[in-house]
Amino acid sequence: MAKRKRNSTTSPHKPRESNNSLCTAISKCTKAELVDLVLELAEADRRLLRQITARFDVARAPSELVAATHQAIVDATAFDKREINRNFNYDYAAYEEVKRNFGRLIGAGQLLQVMELSLELMKRGSYQVEMSDEGLMTQDIEDCLSVVLESLRNCDLPALKVIEWCSAMLRSDRSGFIATNQLHSLRKASAMRSDPDDC
Repeated sequence: MAKRKRNSTTSPHKPRESNNSLCTAISKCTKAELVDLVLELAEADRRLLRQITARFDVARAPSELVAATHQAIVDATAFDKREINRNFNYDYAAYEEVKRNFGRLIGAGQLLQVMELSLELMKRGSYQVEMSDEGLMTQDIEDCLSVVLESLRNCDLPALKVIEWCSAMLRSDRSGFIATNQLHSLRKASAMRSDPDDC
C-alpha cells in the first residue's frame, strides 16, 4: 500500500548480478511455464496484477473493467486506522489505475457507470483525506475526477442529471475541498444549458 518514488538509478529491465542464478533458472522454462507463473503471481498480488495489466495495456470487457475499478478504488483509499492524523502511506498506483480505467470506461460508452464509481471514489477518498494529516492524496483524487469532469462538460446527458451528480459529489466530500471549484463550475454551466433564461 506504500506510496514510493521510483528509483531512477535502477533499470527495471536490467537484471542485477545477484540474480544471475535466478535468470539462468528462468531461462530454462518454457514460454507456457512462464505465462503460468506470471498469472499465478498476479492473481495472488493485486498490485502486481495492476502493473502487468498496465504494462501490457490489457483490454477488458466493460463489466470486468467496472469490477477492477471498484477494487482499485478500495485499494487506493485504504489506510491503517492506527495511523490516523499522520501522513500515512497509500497506494498511488491504484489511483493511477482508477484514472486509467475511468478513461477506458468513458471511451466504451459507460459514462453513467463512471459517474457512480466517481461518487464511491469521492466518499472513500475524502474520508481518507479527512483521516490523514495533510491530505497528500487529494491531488490523486482530483486527477481521477478530472477525466470525468471533462467528459461531462462535453457529453449529451440531460443537464439535470449532471447537476444532480455535481450536487451529490459535493455532498459526499467529507473534506469540503476536493474538486470543489470544478464541480461548482460544471453545475453552473449545466444549469445555464438547462434553462439559460434563468441564469
